[in-house]
Amino acid sequence: MNYKHFLFICSLLFITSCNEANYLTRIEGDRLEINDSLKGIDSIDQFIEPFRNQVNKNLDSVISYAMDTYSKTDGVLNTAIGNFMADLVFEEGNPIYKSRTGNDIDLVLLNHGGIRSIISKGNITTRTAFEVMPFENSIVVVELKGVVVKELIDYLKRAKRAHPISKLQLKLDAEFEVLEATINGNAIEDHNIYHVATNDYLYGGGDRMDFFQKSDSLHVLDYKIRNAIIDHLHKYDTINPVIDDRFIIIEN
Repeated sequence: MNYKHFLFICSLLFITSCNEANYLTRIEGDRLEINDSLKGIDSIDQFIEPFRNQVNKNLDSVISYAMDTYSKTDGVLNTAIGNFMADLVFEEGNPIYKSRTGNDIDLVLLNHGGIRSIISKGNITTRTAFEVMPFENSIVVVELKGVVVKELIDYLKRAKRAHPISKLQLKLDAEFEVLEATINGNAIEDHNIYHVATNDYLYGGGDRMDFFQKSDSLHVLDYKIRNAIIDHLHKYDTINPVIDDRFIIIEN
């Protein structure tokens, strides 16, 4: 048998075996519900108990006090808890950014949906920070031209939602058209470069914030927002954020 005949026979065998292949037509299984009826294994429980107790002790340690209960549903275009989040990202992130680049953060933009819990009136614990920010999102800073910042502003006016912002002030009319937009009190210039702090999820296009991708300058601070919350709360024994005029509608 020559080489060509050998390849021909191998090809026929391969095709025949494919035609005779068995296909999966049905999957069977049982649903196992995880509930209080399941019994633990004493030896495992005893092994992990010291670790569990230490974790709970750390999570339940009091680090600050809230003067009121703060929820992301309390305001229309800005909320006390959203303002608190955006402002602390600036306060905790700016010293790191400036030490590395020599520049200040010009504005902060986070997302409304990223706030996952209220802050209740009374003692604030480390666990509270994990409830408010259960994700592993980190602070990043992007350099955007003014013309792109105006796209960011256009996004905010169309969203009609209390996405947390800091250092940016927006005034809209009753039809949600921009009456005034300033950064630190200054008009936005198309060709100026602005240093915008956000999180890595939004930089990647989360919540359809694709304007961040129009920058080729990304600065990763290696600083989780949750850690920034905890660090911030350790600095202040009491917090009392408010709804203010950073993003408002001016009625005619």
